[in-house]
Amino acid sequence: MKKVGVVLSGCGVYDGSEIHEAVITLLALARAGAEAVCFAPDKTQAEVINHLSNEQASETRNILVEAARITRGVITPLAEARAAELDALIVPGGFGAAKNLSDFAATGIACQVDGELRRLTRELHEQGKPLGFMCIAPAMLPKILPMPVRLTIGTDIDLAEMLEEMGAEHIPCPVEDIVVDEDHKVVTTPAYMLATRIDEAAAGIEKLVARVLDLSA
Repeated sequence: MKKVGVVLSGCGVYDGSEIHEAVITLLALARAGAEAVCFAPDKTQAEVINHLSNEQASETRNILVEAARITRGVITPLAEARAAELDALIVPGGFGAAKNLSDFAATGIACQVDGELRRLTRELHEQGKPLGFMCIAPAMLPKILPMPVRLTIGTDIDLAEMLEEMGAEHIPCPVEDIVVDEDHKVVTTPAYMLATRIDEAAAGIEKLVARVLDLSA
């Protein structure tokens, strides 16, 4: 059975992992006969957002503890992830990717990526194992991998220009499709960068999971 690392960034689109993207990923992996091995940083979220009012809340939350809500408690600190034990890696989106796994939301092209995520992703890449990033998560790839990568965050021209300034080759992509960098085994899809319904997000995510698993053969 293939083991695929899934890195989460909390619980909730505005301050953590996009829950639909995370659950669709886990479901697609299970249906394909693969084992999802979930990780999240064991540190405090950048901020907490009330998802009913979309206003910032005056409290603190732990990324790992919040992500455990999605995985029914079966999750490990990202620092304990080992590339040698995994066949691939998938990172769902949500603002947590741009706030907790990196600071892209605040600093843009000058962003820094969580050190453990960078370590794990680069180790997997060096071992020739595939990577799947969705929604806004691909914005971290130019800061992780030491070479230009073909990727997508959808059709947002301003964001695409930012990613190209960071060194990526951005490919416009509809919500139901994926972009595959065959040379570097990197698969990306827009998901909720473009999706307006869960089924739209699922179409691209399911293709991403299938392609990542194919590339891990």
